[in-house]
Amino acid sequence: MSFTSIVKNELSKLTLDKLESVTLLSAILKNNATINDNIITVSTENSSVARHIFNIIKELYNVIPKIIVRRGYNYSKKYIYILEIKDNVNKIIEDLNLDKEIPSSYILDDDVLTRIYLRGVFIACGSINDPKKSRYHLEFIVDSEKYALFLKDKINLYDLNSKVIKRENKYMIYIKEAEKIGDFLRMINAISALLYFEDIRIYRDHKNMTNRLNNCEQANIDKIIETASNQLKDIEIIEQFGDLDLLDEKTKLAAIYRKKYTEASLSELAEIISIETGTPITKSGLHHRFSKIKQLANKIKK
Repeated sequence: MSFTSIVKNELSKLTLDKLESVTLLSAILKNNATINDNIITVSTENSSVARHIFNIIKELYNVIPKIIVRRGYNYSKKYIYILEIKDNVNKIIEDLNLDKEIPSSYILDDDVLTRIYLRGVFIACGSINDPKKSRYHLEFIVDSEKYALFLKDKINLYDLNSKVIKRENKYMIYIKEAEKIGDFLRMINAISALLYFEDIRIYRDHKNMTNRLNNCEQANIDKIIETASNQLKDIEIIEQFGDLDLLDEKTKLAAIYRKKYTEASLSELAEIISIETGTPITKSGLHHRFSKIKQLANKIKK
C-alpha cells in the first residue's frame, strides 16, 4: 500500500459532525465526481474512502448510493469503487456548491472547516511521496486555474509555501519542503501518518548531516595531506640544490620537524614543536616559516 493510501485510510476514519461532513463531502465531490443525466458518479481506488463517502451521503441525505466494483485497467489492476447517486441530486449539488467553480463562504466558514475542506481535497485528488523512498513532495491536481489559486491561498493561510504550475491541461498545487509537508499532515489531522513522516525525516536529516560531516572531515584530511606533501617537496628542492643551512634556525627547525612528522597538520606540528623544544610556536607562526621555505624553493626552481 502506498503512503498516499495510508494517509487517506487514516483520514477516512476520522469522525465528523454534520457541518464538517458537508464541507468534507463538498471538497471530495468537487474534485472527484462527474454529473451526467442527473446522476453523480464518484470513483476511488481506496475502499476505506469509498465507505466514508457512502456513509456521509447516507447520513446527510438519506440516500443509499449504488456501489459498483471494477478491476482497473492500469498495470497494478487495482479495484475501483464507483458510487452512483441518483436521488436528491439537485439538493446535493446545491448544498455542496458542486455547480460553482469556487465554493461559497459557508463551506469554509472558519479555521476548522478550512482544514476539513483541505482534508477532503487531499482525499479526492492529493498524493504524497513516501519519505523513505524518494524526495519530499505533496501535490493536488485540479482542472481549473482559478480553483488551483483558490486552494493555494487557503493552504498558504497556514504558512505552507505551496505553489501552482500548469501540467498539460490541468493545474498542480504542490509543496516540496519536508517541514511544510509535515505541517500539512498535522493541519488535516493525519497524526499517525505525521509521526511516521517525521520519524523518517529526522532519520534522513541526521543521516545527511552525518554524511556532510564525514565529507567535510575527509576534505580536511585531504587538504592536510596535500599541504604537508607540498611542504615536503619544497624542502626536498632546497636539499637537492643547496642545504637546509640556507634557512634561518627557526625555519630550518620547522623543516626538520616536517620531515619527521610528515602527516601532521600545522596545528598538530606547532604543538609538537612547542612541547619538544620548550619554545612555544603558533600555527600562524609555523605557517609563516613554511612560507619562507616555499619562497626559497621557488627561487631555486627559477
